[in-house]
Amino acid sequence: MATDITLRQMEYFVSVADTGQISHSSSLCSVAQSSMTIALQNLEKTVGVALLVRHPKGVRLTGAGERFLQYAQQVVNLVNHAVVAAQTEPVRIEGEVRVGITDTISAYLMPSLISSISERFMNFQLKIAELDWTTIEEQLFEEKLDIGMLPVSNVTLPNELRCETIIRSPRKLWTPPDHPLQESKRVTLEDVAKEGFLLLDMDEHVPTFRKYWAKYGVCPNVKMQSKSIEAVRSLVALGEGVTILSDLVYRPWSLEGKRISRRELSVSIPTMDVGVVWRSGNTLSPPTKAFIEMLRSRKRTNAF
Repeated sequence: MATDITLRQMEYFVSVADTGQISHSSSLCSVAQSSMTIALQNLEKTVGVALLVRHPKGVRLTGAGERFLQYAQQVVNLVNHAVVAAQTEPVRIEGEVRVGITDTISAYLMPSLISSISERFMNFQLKIAELDWTTIEEQLFEEKLDIGMLPVSNVTLPNELRCETIIRSPRKLWTPPDHPLQESKRVTLEDVAKEGFLLLDMDEHVPTFRKYWAKYGVCPNVKMQSKSIEAVRSLVALGEGVTILSDLVYRPWSLEGKRISRRELSVSIPTMDVGVVWRSGNTLSPPTKAFIEMLRSRKRTNAF
């Protein structure tokens, strides 16, 4: 019965689905590999169907496992949010913070940040403007914004602006689950260059992309360049190409419900860094200070 399934079993399953290796997941979850294996076997017995298929280099999900994963992730996330909500005593902070954000921040960070603010603070107003980097910079100087949040990996900031990096998100290779590169012992950019590459054109990603490919003297086979991350995600899931993107924007499912797998490359790829930016010398308001401290707290606890 479903009531016999434990949260720990669900957490182990979600981790293994993500890494494709019980040994790696057991290390991430700080549990013995044998204990994790037994927990997963018991989970499959309770569900009544095979969720994982073992192979020499790890495991992959069965069709039933793919379907089960969608709900397992929701359960784990909901429980984690419930624990945070129970442990957090709201603090009364009056005032407004005007934040300029780029597209990527809007889609992948703001929903969870807004939820955290609601849990932590009372009478706290967050006024969000979705803008490009140049406009954010201008409005910081004009004091129309209190802070900006944006990818800073490939941005040169003027001396008048202060930046504090809050996220360093590793970039990895994305492919369909059954792609041969997922089974390779190591993957180089030369290997990736043999595939059709789907290039995302968002938030200064293209200059970073060109820089690290040029560093290794390899020329990618760009099949398509798109400003839509959902288009890139769907095409990867459908087997129309591969891409290299950060963990911050990774989602295991496309809009069509197709699965996407990721794996590390054997070469060093620049991380996607997200920073909070404000004008140097400005006296930050109490709500702005509280918001920045909340970001620091999430960084310290790896909550992003």
